[in-house]
Amino acid sequence: MMLIDSHAHLEMPDFREDLEDVVKRAKESGIEYIFTVGTEKKDWKRALEIAHSYPFIFAILGVHPHNVREVGDQDYSILKEHCQDKKVRALGEIGLDFYRNLSPRDIQMKRFQEQIGLAKELNLPIVIHDREAHQETLEILKSEKAETVGGIIHCFSGDSRMAKECMEMGFYISIPGSITFKNAEGFREIIRGLPLDSLLLETDAPFLAPVPFRGKRNEPSFVRYTAQRIAEVRKISLEEVAEATTKNVFRVFKLNESKGNQGEY
Repeated sequence: MMLIDSHAHLEMPDFREDLEDVVKRAKESGIEYIFTVGTEKKDWKRALEIAHSYPFIFAILGVHPHNVREVGDQDYSILKEHCQDKKVRALGEIGLDFYRNLSPRDIQMKRFQEQIGLAKELNLPIVIHDREAHQETLEILKSEKAETVGGIIHCFSGDSRMAKECMEMGFYISIPGSITFKNAEGFREIIRGLPLDSLLLETDAPFLAPVPFRGKRNEPSFVRYTAQRIAEVRKISLEEVAEATTKNVFRVFKLNESKGNQGEY
């Protein structure tokens, strides 16, 4: 049985002291691949270093909506260069966060559009951050024709209608550990009604640790608890969840396709 953590932040300081142990625990728990996400310029190099240190870890690079106020034209040139690395499989996480508003909303929307354009230029899927900006996110995805690259709605927090519209554009719905929370019955009901071939698993480590680790540092090995909860919600086996979500990851990240002459993973 193969499980994949499609979204973690191993480059963050939370893992500086024990990254090797964290990765070892993930492998021992049956996690075959991990995607680590560098969300700002200072994290891109570290994410790539980690990805190149382990054959089963890949990188996703982009500028998070919290940080887009700091972006200049030169940063896009650096990002573009990094994204041509053989271990980079998507551009992200990009999008809108109207909950914390750490960057002005107009800047968030402009940078979101720009990064979709960059992903189209590089032919990379995109990983979307959407928090309390559901309608605006959908509008930008449609206006920028993001379906040409597709991707993932990371840490999905929308409703069934939004999920349907995103899936129609070729996006996958990624489920974090919050599906295990006691107050997440509404979220579980949404996931119960979605097709299995559109779902991914993620930890968003070090954030959103699932029950029974809620409140502690999250890590990729915990993705099994999310998978188990999905299996319970849908009344299917853990093996079925693992098989379907693994196939979905291979599709969205093109894991059977090599970049350049670097070989396959």
